[in-house]
Amino acid sequence: MAVFFGTFENKVDRKGRVSVPAPFRQALGRSAFQGIIARPSYRGQAIEACDLEFMEQLNESVSATDLYSDAHEDLAFTIFADSHQLSFDGEGRILLPPALVEHAGITERAGFVGMGAAFQIWEPETLLRQKTEARARAREQGLTLPLRRGPGDAS
Repeated sequence: MAVFFGTFENKVDRKGRVSVPAPFRQALGRSAFQGIIARPSYRGQAIEACDLEFMEQLNESVSATDLYSDAHEDLAFTIFADSHQLSFDGEGRILLPPALVEHAGITERAGFVGMGAAFQIWEPETLLRQKTEARARAREQGLTLPLRRGPGDAS
């Protein structure tokens, strides 16, 4: 699975095409599908994006809920109903669907931010505010993260 980190900003052309940052494309290079899966974020004014493998993992997680429950249906709608499979063109660009552009308020520039197994695309000023607010909340809550060690790692 791809891992995304860093923050980048790229120009959006008149047709709605934007170049996915080279480090993100490199991380996606191992994927069978040469592109991204993108959907509106349900938590913020952003576009959530990932590779096909992560979408398959999300599908497995949703499938673990009771099939005809409200939770299953709500999660399936939230994750899959408005997702778009966006292929890279020869220059590493994607064409952002109008519904996603509108959701994120993107106009002339797009801010990309790595979020680990996924990344988000924001209007750059909104992204800057979001990063500032997230850091402040993390500090206020005293958030910490225990380091998970993989098999064979020394403790």
